[in-house]
Amino acid sequence: MLFDKEIKKLGFGLMRLPKKGEEFDIEQIKAMVDRFMAAGFTYFDTAWAYPGSEDTIRQTLVERYPRESFLLATKNAAWIKCATREDAVVQFETSLKQTGAGYFDMYLLHNLGEMRTHFFDDFDMWNFVREKKAEGKIRHYGFSFHSTPEELDAILTAHPDAEFVQLQINYADWENPAIQSRGVYEVARRHGKPVIVMEPLKGGLLASPPEAVASVLKAAEADVSAASWGIRFAANLKGVLVVLSGMSSLEQMEDNISYMKDFDGLSETQLNVIDKAREELAKIPLIPCTTCNYCAKVCPAEIGISGTFTAKNMYTLYGSLDAAKHQENWLVAGHGRKQAVNCLKCGACEAACPQHIAIREELASAAELFGQKA
Repeated sequence: MLFDKEIKKLGFGLMRLPKKGEEFDIEQIKAMVDRFMAAGFTYFDTAWAYPGSEDTIRQTLVERYPRESFLLATKNAAWIKCATREDAVVQFETSLKQTGAGYFDMYLLHNLGEMRTHFFDDFDMWNFVREKKAEGKIRHYGFSFHSTPEELDAILTAHPDAEFVQLQINYADWENPAIQSRGVYEVARRHGKPVIVMEPLKGGLLASPPEAVASVLKAAEADVSAASWGIRFAANLKGVLVVLSGMSSLEQMEDNISYMKDFDGLSETQLNVIDKAREELAKIPLIPCTTCNYCAKVCPAEIGISGTFTAKNMYTLYGSLDAAKHQENWLVAGHGRKQAVNCLKCGACEAACPQHIAIREELASAAELFGQKA
């Protein structure tokens, strides 16, 4: 147990704060902070990489409440514009200044996995957080993570002193081979690490799931939101310390508080409902890509094939082109790969694909969907 007493499991994620025009809506955020605290919730999650978020939480929380009355988490993204250890350290100092918090209850090395992990080792950031904990500037340190169970196991084996891990977990991605929510959760459990859950609603998509899924949830509990099922699913998992929700309005906060204030777990009947919802998702025809990436190994144009398919499947499931484009940008360009429009139509990928996907046709369809031009 990280804290002296158990905390309520809903955390306020500060990545999607409400705005008035281009500026944060400070008065609404103050009202949200006040409602959250009044309901007995205390965990707030920001990051150096969330523009304006740290300064906003200083104004709306830190300057208005006793420091020991809340828990504040922020993050260090050493892989963003850092050429030296000093560049990464500046992020920590900047976070202290912007939040005015004096110390951080939870300090995370931000978004480990794939090509990002080595920066934290290269810059000796693990020793840095140990030093800051000894100084009292950090109470607990851990990391957030987006990658495979195998890589998470390697990081936790190399850094057994990490006190917690923050993972993307939701019922839609529980068995998704591109996300592997269950797999990374089980690795964290094997290592005995408390889990903080991010993306319990898959960036808001599970707040408005496909109609077949929404019907299953509504038939089971007519008076609760679709969002409640995603957050309660995550909160019900053993070893979960807190579930973050990126609330963007007082209405969303009121909804979350309504079912999390006295949350005491899900019943077997409720878990069966989530299983049925997942079954309905599985019925929706998708590109059967397992992200084995055999295709990527033989592609002469270095197309981000599996990332493109994950993004196209997201659009098929949830109908949000903006969300799908964001996913495609992260999984393709963000991983140093080329877009679908660059496909040479050579067919090498199809010869290597164990799932026998018509990859060239699917890439052409994706290029059209995402409005890509040669």
